[in-house]
Amino acid sequence: MEGTDPVNKKFGATLSGGAVLVLALSGCTSSKGATTSAEDKLGPWVKQVCDAVQPQATKIAAATAAIQKETSDSSPPEQVQKTDTQAFQDISDAYKSVGAAVEKAGAPQVEGGATQQKNVVAGFNGLSASYIDLKKKMGELSTKDQAKFAQDLKGFATQLSDLSTRASDVLKQLEAGDVGKAMQQQQSCKAAPPTASSAAPSASASTAG
Repeated sequence: MEGTDPVNKKFGATLSGGAVLVLALSGCTSSKGATTSAEDKLGPWVKQVCDAVQPQATKIAAATAAIQKETSDSSPPEQVQKTDTQAFQDISDAYKSVGAAVEKAGAPQVEGGATQQKNVVAGFNGLSASYIDLKKKMGELSTKDQAKFAQDLKGFATQLSDLSTRASDVLKQLEAGDVGKAMQQQQSCKAAPPTASSAAPSASASTAG
């Protein structure tokens, strides 16, 4: 699949850059300062959310790692399609679960907490729906013509870049203000899942044009 390899690698790198953004929840740096009363009050809420996010972050990392493997191995279109459709489903399920966890936790006890919660839940649910849409589109691609399949992947890379931006915005909303400060104090927000590093783009994927 010589003609499609650079495109596939670029596609895989784009996906990895966007899908694992949820792992930022587990990448909070430890805060050594004293906690404020607001942060102490948010402790139970943050723990509930972070505990629920951890398995979903691992699921997303595993899905992106699977795609990375296919793209780096220059797999045939049929195999890439099969792997990617399943990965998109897994990522969609994970984002939906994160949204459900935030909804179940209720509004954080901060000013504008109800609005913050509503926007975050809507954001994660929107991401979930978008990955289902990508799954459907990927499943509809023809794998008969390798060159055309590679060309079609370019369109997916553009959509994934947009999703990356959207996911970043949702996480910024979730980690805004005292909620983000409280996350820095929560142990389950600091423990990155062991598969996270495997989903990072390889050097060759990052530089492939």
